[in-house]
Amino acid sequence: MSTITPKLLPPTSSATNPPMLIKDLLESGVRMAGNNQIVYRDQSRHDYRRFQERVHQLAHLLTSQGVQAGDVVAVLDWDSHRYLECFFAIPMIGAVLHTVNVRLAPEQILYTMEHAEDVFVLVHEDFVPLLEPLAHQLPNIRGYLLCQEAPKEVATSLPLVGEFEALLAEQPSHYDFPSFDENGVATLFYTTGTTGNPKGVFFTHRQLVLHTLGEASTFQAPGFELLNRDKVYMPITPMFHVHAWGVPYTATLLGATQVYPGKYEPEMLVKLLVSEKVDFSHCVPTLLNMVVSADAIASKKVDLTGWKVLVGGSALTQALASRAWALGIDTRSAYGMSETCPLLTADILPKEIAEADFESQLPWRCKAGLPVPFVRLQVVDVDGQPLPHDGKSVGEVRVQAPWLTQAYYKEEKRSEELWQDGWLHTGDVGSLDEHGFLAISDRIKDVIKTGGEWLSSLELESYISQCPGVAEVAVIGVADDKWGERPAALVVPSDLKQPPTVEAIQGFMEQFVAQGKLNRWGVPSLIRIVDEIPKTSVGKLDKKRIRTEI
Repeated sequence: MSTITPKLLPPTSSATNPPMLIKDLLESGVRMAGNNQIVYRDQSRHDYRRFQERVHQLAHLLTSQGVQAGDVVAVLDWDSHRYLECFFAIPMIGAVLHTVNVRLAPEQILYTMEHAEDVFVLVHEDFVPLLEPLAHQLPNIRGYLLCQEAPKEVATSLPLVGEFEALLAEQPSHYDFPSFDENGVATLFYTTGTTGNPKGVFFTHRQLVLHTLGEASTFQAPGFELLNRDKVYMPITPMFHVHAWGVPYTATLLGATQVYPGKYEPEMLVKLLVSEKVDFSHCVPTLLNMVVSADAIASKKVDLTGWKVLVGGSALTQALASRAWALGIDTRSAYGMSETCPLLTADILPKEIAEADFESQLPWRCKAGLPVPFVRLQVVDVDGQPLPHDGKSVGEVRVQAPWLTQAYYKEEKRSEELWQDGWLHTGDVGSLDEHGFLAISDRIKDVIKTGGEWLSSLELESYISQCPGVAEVAVIGVADDKWGERPAALVVPSDLKQPPTVEAIQGFMEQFVAQGKLNRWGVPSLIRIVDEIPKTSVGKLDKKRIRTEI
């Protein structure tokens, strides 16, 4: 990439150039929100001014316990108003928020907390038994702050400093937050891969503010309009996972009503969706499938008409999008990864498509979409050369944007692999069409190589998901002496008592062969009907485990 030297002019000697800090997102939100509420389950609610006061009180609480700028503070909690306050108070005092993935195995949680060098922990009472056997291996942690649903005695060996609400109530309602370098680290979390220990991903204040501004712009794009001050937002993506895709920061900036469901329980989710009149949520496909399969929703005893759901983490299939649409649920796709904060693309439809009927929009809704503002995205061949935007040329997706993690924490070799040639390599295979729309074909490691051809496991999953009686499907490649690999599928039936037969699924696939969409060897010869498919800690298909079980 060529560089130039533009004209630079000196600023006025008294001019200031304030840093971009997370505290400004909060202050902007309070100005915007009016009487809009922060809601937690069916237990509590308060307005933005009280939310701001609680952030200030939490800052006092943390500093009274010796937390200083640069310290790493771990949080193990369900999606809650407390967690939202941690999103702000911890980085606003210059400390680093470590959002611990509570769904990891205990030994992995121990690794991440050791590797992050946590010094203080906020822990929900449900996770106290998880931490008790690990505490003696975490000698640098100076104290644990207990988060409870209701006050009660807890017998534990953890060195508790007190209970969250009780100590918060003792603190002043104003904290004089400092200004500091916007490139200071604000958040840290760990992402798992197919091999090795989890990798630490960190983001600065500047990156999070820019991501929030880019996401806010995207969510208000014509024809997309997911979130603004007058909408009600409820995440169904864990707050430990890429800051719940960064949306709590965006919702706060916009002053939207926010609803936090705590532990994900189907009955509570449905109750809040209805009682709080939720307009917008985001989740992975497996969780959306769980919601639309709930008896009350599937039978239309509960009306969710107008609920908009942004789907990411895995591909949204046309079958799932159609099932949701039949229930009045408007689904859209977005694409990103832990290392990208995460937003890279969103399926903001071209005007002529946006004005068409749902069936015409459906294939577009299930693509990854257009790069959002400030994102540069290429699909490249094995030599790193950009491929044409013809919707057919398939290669690796690589990106540049001002909010991408600059390294894995304390992982120099992995960081160099991530940032080869100055582009962040996603590890995803995809193509770009003439509109600039990105379609993800697969993960590089999940592409099925059969008879000298590449088959997309995501494409096969989309086809199989449309078969009557199929609720969920996962496709992988299995070794084959003749072809190198052959596709194999795990299928969860929508009715366990009357599952579709293997022959029926294979017969259904023949229509795509006849239409020229699929080569005959793309029809899986091995199909297993199962009760459930293994998932990762954030609800994605766990293809590493699937390969060991098929």
